[in-house]
Amino acid sequence: MSLHPRASSDVFVPDESNTRLLRDAFGRFATGVTIVTAAAENGVAAITANSFSSVSLSPPLVLWSPDKKSRRFSYFEAATHYSVHVLSADQDDLCWAVAKDVYALNDRGLHLNAEGVPVLENCLARFECTKTAVYEGGDHVIMLGQVNRAQMREEGDPLAFFKGQMGRFTTR
Repeated sequence: MSLHPRASSDVFVPDESNTRLLRDAFGRFATGVTIVTAAAENGVAAITANSFSSVSLSPPLVLWSPDKKSRRFSYFEAATHYSVHVLSADQDDLCWAVAKDVYALNDRGLHLNAEGVPVLENCLARFECTKTAVYEGGDHVIMLGQVNRAQMREEGDPLAFFKGQMGRFTTR
């Protein structure tokens, strides 16, 4: 007899017939939400991503993983520089706009950094990167970037993603 009752759970072997179930299981990991930007011929190319992670302090490295089948993939595959913006809870409208339209940021008058990448202001953090490596990762790639510059703000709650929904994580 267990002193700790087990919550109900489904055990499954991931395969091509149950990718939705695997996606739902991945969604049980709460993440922050980012917008990644790069310069494109038509202006600002932008994509939302929750597959962002810090990798190393020395050298300063981060990664993110875009889907190879995404219509936006080619912009980031071609880019040698990009910026990752960690969104605050009050930027959920911006997140949804970018999720719907690769060029949603074109009319926002964004400043360009030293490498010509459009950057968002007022995010919780921003990492301006040079792409240093790309690794195959199934239907995604893992993009590794060296952080050239970082910026952060002290105030604000993060925008969080959990079980396919966005919400607010509040700090005490």
